[in-house]
Amino acid sequence: MTRFKKLFEHFDAADCALITSDINRRYFTGMKSSAGVIVAFREKAYLLIDFRYIEKARATVKDAEVIEMKKLYPQINELFSRHGAKTVAIESETMTVKELNAYEHFFKDITFVTNDALSNAISDLRMVKDAEEIECIKKAQRIAEKALDELMGFIKVGVTEREIALELNRLMFAYGAEDLSFDTIVLSGANTSMPHGVPSDKKVENGEFVLMDFGAVYNGYHSDMTRTICVGEPTDEMRKVYDIVLTAQNRAIEAAKAGVLGCELDKISRDIIEQNGYGSCFGHSLGHGVGMEIHEKPNASPNYKLPLSVGAVVTVEPGIYIAGKFGVRIEDFVILTENGCENLTKTAKNLISL
Repeated sequence: MTRFKKLFEHFDAADCALITSDINRRYFTGMKSSAGVIVAFREKAYLLIDFRYIEKARATVKDAEVIEMKKLYPQINELFSRHGAKTVAIESETMTVKELNAYEHFFKDITFVTNDALSNAISDLRMVKDAEEIECIKKAQRIAEKALDELMGFIKVGVTEREIALELNRLMFAYGAEDLSFDTIVLSGANTSMPHGVPSDKKVENGEFVLMDFGAVYNGYHSDMTRTICVGEPTDEMRKVYDIVLTAQNRAIEAAKAGVLGCELDKISRDIIEQNGYGSCFGHSLGHGVGMEIHEKPNASPNYKLPLSVGAVVTVEPGIYIAGKFGVRIEDFVILTENGCENLTKTAKNLISL
């Protein structure tokens, strides 16, 4: 079954779906571009795309007829007339007010459905990964892991956070990354207490943690992982905190499976951290969905009270952050099954001292 057919199984709020966001166009057609419009009906879908991409589109696009875009609104109007469309749904999460005003000005006889029906249907569809998507995510993760493995020989006293981040990025691209999942985070010493700090010119010193949060993109799909290592020997307190975070993460991974509420999975890790006296030092959610975007449905957070789905890919990333001292985060990501999960992250999690 094509993704368009699956969409209309989830969605019945309009005669037509107008898909304009870059990521969702790629999801439905397999075509990466910064332009184009999908006009999808239950019986057929079309991709209108301009001359810059037309050759690639004709060779790449699956499940939609490719039409060269010359006069967008008249061409779309012809498709509406051909299929008898009277109601058209837009992506409420991504279409701007200016864009919607332009469509409504030209198509005066069309009712545009501006609620969240289409966006929600697409995000629900994207939440459940098929075998091809999982393979891309695994390849992205292997790229990131290979880069990290080689990076270990680069990290030492005297190198800066920024130098480590640049080398990690270089290695991911060298091993086949299409892009970075997000701006790579590399922090050291007291900076590791900032969950989403920015790499600086601070030099690594002996006895400090180095926290690295990073990922690679392969064929449009992201990976995401965090490792915290020590340069030199950690203190007893550093070892204690690391072990608490690792226990909290392992317990959550053991409990992760389809049907568990996102808030319940979060609570498993959070309770362990709170019981050890560091509850106020874990201020973010346990995890989030990963796919064509680095943050997508579902979530493992205190406020996500929905069951996690079979085929969803979710991060498990508890952390403890002690302001002015240090922080520890350990992050893997898993694909959920009916009876458990498969950990897509293969890098070891024992505390490494370089």
